[in-house]
Amino acid sequence: MLFQMWSPTTFTSISSGCRMGVLSEDGTGLRRRGCSCSKEDFLPEESFKSWGNYVSALKATPSRFMDRVLTRSDDKAELEAKSRSHNEMKKTLSWWDLMWFGMGAVIGAGIFVLTGLEARDHAGPAVVLSYVVSGISALLSVFCYTEFAVEIPVAGGSFAYLRVELGEFVAFIAAGNIILEYIIGGAAVARSWTAYLATLCNQEPDDFRIYASALGKDYNHLDPVAIGIIVVVCLFAVFSTKGSSRLNYIASCVHLVVILFIIIAGLIKADTDNYRDFAPYKVRGIFKASAVLFFAYVGFDAVATLAEETKNPARDIPIGLVGSMVITTTLYCLLAVTLCLMQPYKKIDADAPFSVAFKAVGMNWAKYLVAAGALKGTPINATVVMLAATAIVAFFTKLEVLANLLSISTLFIFMLVSVALLVRRYYVTGVTTTANRNKFIACIVLILGSSIGTSAYWGLCEDGWIGYCITVPIWILSTIGIKVFVPHAREPKLWGVPLVPWLPSASIAINIFLLGSIDGDSFIRFGVWTVLLLIYYIFFGLHASYDTAKEYEGNLSLKKTEEGDSPSAASKSIGADHKNGYANPST
Repeated sequence: MLFQMWSPTTFTSISSGCRMGVLSEDGTGLRRRGCSCSKEDFLPEESFKSWGNYVSALKATPSRFMDRVLTRSDDKAELEAKSRSHNEMKKTLSWWDLMWFGMGAVIGAGIFVLTGLEARDHAGPAVVLSYVVSGISALLSVFCYTEFAVEIPVAGGSFAYLRVELGEFVAFIAAGNIILEYIIGGAAVARSWTAYLATLCNQEPDDFRIYASALGKDYNHLDPVAIGIIVVVCLFAVFSTKGSSRLNYIASCVHLVVILFIIIAGLIKADTDNYRDFAPYKVRGIFKASAVLFFAYVGFDAVATLAEETKNPARDIPIGLVGSMVITTTLYCLLAVTLCLMQPYKKIDADAPFSVAFKAVGMNWAKYLVAAGALKGTPINATVVMLAATAIVAFFTKLEVLANLLSISTLFIFMLVSVALLVRRYYVTGVTTTANRNKFIACIVLILGSSIGTSAYWGLCEDGWIGYCITVPIWILSTIGIKVFVPHAREPKLWGVPLVPWLPSASIAINIFLLGSIDGDSFIRFGVWTVLLLIYYIFFGLHASYDTAKEYEGNLSLKKTEEGDSPSAASKSIGADHKNGYANPST
């Protein structure tokens, strides 16, 4: 699943995007960073040339921060950044390629493990409805991603889209969560890999794990097998890109064959009595499971990064993205129905549900085929740093913890992309009047506030309903407010999301609502990660970005989220830099 998601292109796009690139001395292209470990390789910007420069940069942090928060890139700047790489992608992909790529990127080991866990503990046979809810949420996000991918065909994906519409600071936070998403996703798949390997060996998963009583309950089942598979597969990917690509396509085909086998053979052994108690955990259980099962949809956003390799983006990307998501959701629902018809939900095995279910219906031989298919979801990342981080997380952390944290990160990013789409349609500097801008901002704040209120009320008040009578109408009226009172500032050139503002507004609402079904401890972990990101940004990322932005200032078209071309705080910071003893690159 994660092989396609975490490609070298994706990682390079995020990394170079955060720094916005560095011109070579002759101004002809990007300065090449080698594999050495000198300070110049990691911190080449002016602010880090000396301790004096760094101290001066820290003193200018407030003004630099405001400059970065208020500065957006634009479509032209992103396309110019792509052209400066001097490595244009060949346009060889069709909608058929994108559809297969999308299914291969999304369908992975998560579906083979989390379906059973959520059916047993949270949803019962109604887990199929949980997949429907997650699928609808993912599909709404797919539409938003698709318009950006068609209009801004660059490899940066959501990072590039957010930098254009919501500014660099928001894009940086999103990039940090994209990295978290891939680390956690890889670790989660590695943990589930151990469960199905144990099935192949007729053992229990914990037989392959080391119990450490001194650690917390969510971190005390150490998984050396997870580390081993990450190392082996990542080394294969790093040293043989072409070979790993072929391996992935073959494995994806095998995976789909196994899924079809499960559905056909499993339904032959179906017992409709297992569906008598369809929703034992009621509606709350369905949504709780849906929030966790969103894990099974992670990966489709990687398809958006292939836009610049697509023959006809306006036609191929919508068909490829939407088509792969519809097919994937259908397969997930059929798998969920099959599992719960084969076995009573209370008897479903949490570690290897499908393999154990086949054993329970007298098809013991089938469990080996299912386990082998589940092992396809290999967590392949492109860099040694990512490998190390993924391996550490996979070694200590339980799958349930990883799945919840991954869902928070992914839902958060998808929500931001939906907000960015509304901004793209309704706010353009120099086009949108001050009055319309203020009305739009008010409506966006109300949409976000009412969505958060609905989610919080759902999470904190199990039996209440009065709160929804307040928050839901506010969301409806806010969306109507954008539709009626704020004119479009930009129309899509090639392909646009239908039903704007309703579709992106609904995407915002459902993504935030699903967050309300995730446990509080997961939000604490997410908060810790966000704080670490902010610390890094304030002390390093902000100053690196500021320096390189000013270096490119003459070549990139930048625009401010505030109206007009009034002098920004950046100019004050530049003056302060001169007073403190070093010249800013923009001067």
